[in-house]
Amino acid sequence: MNKPNRLPGGKPQGAREVALGVLHGVETRGAYSGLELNQALQASGLSRPDAALATELVYGTIQRLNTIDDELSRRVKGWPGKVEPWVRSLLRLSYYQLRWLTRVPAHAAVDEAVRIAKKRGHAGIGGLVNGVLRGLLRDGFARELPTGLTAAKRISLEQSHPEWLVTRWIAEYGEETAERICEANNTPPHASARANRMKATREEIVAALRSEGAEASPSALSADGVVAEKAGNLVHTALYKEGRMTVQDESSMLVAAIADPKPGMRVLDCCAAPGGKSTHLAERMNDEGTLVANDVHPHKEALVRQQADRLGLSCVRTMAADALELPAKLGGQSFDVVLLDAPCSGLGVIRRKPEIKWNKTPDDIASLAALQEKLLDASGFLVKPGGTLVYSTCTIAKEENEQAVRTFLSRHPEFELDASWPPEVLETLRESGYLPDGFSGMLQLLPHMFGSDGFFIARMRRQSA
Repeated sequence: MNKPNRLPGGKPQGAREVALGVLHGVETRGAYSGLELNQALQASGLSRPDAALATELVYGTIQRLNTIDDELSRRVKGWPGKVEPWVRSLLRLSYYQLRWLTRVPAHAAVDEAVRIAKKRGHAGIGGLVNGVLRGLLRDGFARELPTGLTAAKRISLEQSHPEWLVTRWIAEYGEETAERICEANNTPPHASARANRMKATREEIVAALRSEGAEASPSALSADGVVAEKAGNLVHTALYKEGRMTVQDESSMLVAAIADPKPGMRVLDCCAAPGGKSTHLAERMNDEGTLVANDVHPHKEALVRQQADRLGLSCVRTMAADALELPAKLGGQSFDVVLLDAPCSGLGVIRRKPEIKWNKTPDDIASLAALQEKLLDASGFLVKPGGTLVYSTCTIAKEENEQAVRTFLSRHPEFELDASWPPEVLETLRESGYLPDGFSGMLQLLPHMFGSDGFFIARMRRQSA
């Protein structure tokens, strides 16, 4: 008998079977979609177009999960709990393909789903899959939602997000913005990279990517950033392997720019893995001074070290410790700049990790906010008089962001918000219309603003003694 967390029928063959295996792993083993997909693609040997199809099927199916399940619950008795996990995944990805993708004729997509069902199950499952999918094609997908739904319920079904999360965003940002957030979360992320200013200019990176057939252009958000379409996996390029660029989201690139470290400074990144922000800080320091990159996990410390070595950065010193223990290990008031990129709920990166919206709960946000409070206290202790503390997260939950900073400042009157961000950042935000009136030194980027991750950044200054 097959173990419940393994896909029956042997090694996946073809884009749909690879996608099926990934979706099955995400659901039954709690695997991360990105990691599971990367491993599956490396083992599959799929062509580039088929790999792209598998990728779209995985992310699209997870993104649209409750919209898909709402429809399938009307057509499959006992859905979803009484249907085998792999069959659930097959029907879901097939529904997604039939409704939202057009590159493969509908009859061919149905035939392929039935073939997979028979191969990995039996004729009865093949009949179920055939009947459900042909019924969908016969009846169409343009079913109107019931009247009288709340705004949260309507957005939840139309944009496929948990109702509790939509309700929260409506309360925090209003109905229109909440819907725009959900829409942005369902769009594929574009590739982006950061030029290593020690080895190449942004213009050189753009030109090199274009010469390889990519549609590359300078980022509208980060002075170091490049965005690219039709570029494949940027990690596999010579530019990356030679240390001339780092794959990073544009919002994340703002953190080092806002921290604004100078050559010769002593800088600390408290929660550094996998090293994108640490190495960016070191590049902006011109590799002069000391950058201490800490992570709680030793194996992740090694990842940071690998990134620094790839980029040719010698000022980076790595260590592995609980960030709460750093004051005892490193000494108080010993750094010019301290970055706390805190563990968070990740609600700003749903377009990259769509399972987040289905896995997180309000309790998760509350427990993370309590941890962030402690981490901020420890990080603040390490900042020199006159020094800078930068706090960032990749979430859009106010308890983890603005409220966390306000709570910290209320307990530590020696710190104050610092709105004197570098002109390169302020001008971009002002021109885009996203610099808040009365800007105080805190910024919440939402996913629809620049097509980048949702991100929060606050800059604080410890008053001189």
